[in-house]
Amino acid sequence: MGRFAHIADVHLGSNREKAMRDLEIKAFSDAMDRCISEKVDFIIFSGDLFHTGIPDLSVVNEALRKISEVKDTGIPVYVIYGSHDYTPAGTSVIDLLTTARMLQKVVKPRMEGGKLCLDSTRDPATGARLWGISARSNGLERKYYEILDRESLEAEDGFKIFVFHSGITEFKPPELVQMETIPISYFPRNFDYYAGGHIHSSGIYRQPGYDNIVFPGPLFTGYGKDLENSARGEKRGFYIVDFDSKVRKIQFIDTTACSWAFLEFDATGKSSSEFSAEVSRGAEDADIRGRVVVLKLRGTIESGRTSDVDIGRIRERLISNGALHVYVNRHSLFSREYSAVNYVETDLRVLEKKLILENIGNYRGSIAALGGNKGAERAEELLASMKQESKLNESKADYASRKREEAIALLGINNLLGADER
Repeated sequence: MGRFAHIADVHLGSNREKAMRDLEIKAFSDAMDRCISEKVDFIIFSGDLFHTGIPDLSVVNEALRKISEVKDTGIPVYVIYGSHDYTPAGTSVIDLLTTARMLQKVVKPRMEGGKLCLDSTRDPATGARLWGISARSNGLERKYYEILDRESLEAEDGFKIFVFHSGITEFKPPELVQMETIPISYFPRNFDYYAGGHIHSSGIYRQPGYDNIVFPGPLFTGYGKDLENSARGEKRGFYIVDFDSKVRKIQFIDTTACSWAFLEFDATGKSSSEFSAEVSRGAEDADIRGRVVVLKLRGTIESGRTSDVDIGRIRERLISNGALHVYVNRHSLFSREYSAVNYVETDLRVLEKKLILENIGNYRGSIAALGGNKGAERAEELLASMKQESKLNESKADYASRKREEAIALLGINNLLGADER
């Protein structure tokens, strides 16, 4: 009997505030300790181990400390890129940890006759075989699935695991209607386990020809929606899977790292001063000591402005009363005096994609590859590159030069620029 852990969407480094970063690391450390105590044969990280491809070195150091403990017990760690692990420059911290033999990537692609072929990674202790496709930002990995040689993968024998980091069209949560997804028919059939990532809620799905399609959801993360769902009682964790020639047991392991408090207030029919007083009283009376607090404000204020609600003072009061951290969601709070809204979108990447697609048609340049859908893809990759923070001890001039070179490479205009222009 073999046993492995399936973990996804750890997003180490997603939190900047110390209390939340400590909880993020705690959730990861607890998961690694549990893998050791459960004596798993190997661990799969199916994408987004880190929140960015080049994270803060202090975050990398904490992660490396725990991964080293796992490796010291003889447990191999298999990994693919998630959409956040990908970097336009081509090298991320995942590659560095792979070179250091802390991680082992299971993505082994090659092109044959216009088809994407994948080679397997064999786990030495159990004989299980792993194949994988990494993600790219904004769901751009779809093109890989479109040319995937599924037939050859389906013909392979043994216990087979397919590792991926994409939403699946047939199982897409209704609140993620704008998310780019991959149809299940693009995946190879009859694998024993599909180790998924990218969807931030846990679930096990099945369809004829596709058993055990599994998303663990995040261990913690700093996304507002994840924090709200955690405060509403959604468990966070990962899966441990027992198998021989087939999957025998899939067990969810809870890694909830803290206590939560969810406070929700409706402004409908109230003035801004009345609503502000109600929120202040409710926050004062709530049991929040030692908890992460999610404060959700919604509804339409009858008179006054939303800015009249003194969120800063309320947050400070909650912290002084013992809250570990306070996250405020006021996306659904409006005022009758100010009701014009052009876009309401809580997922920034979805909003960015919408705006790029709406405006790419205005491109009038001479380089055809920068227009249309291809141009939109390059624009998304360029935006992702520009979001990367400077490296430790990197000067502003060096950072600007590096970003310029990355932009030139991404846009494919290197051969159009003379030495003086570059």
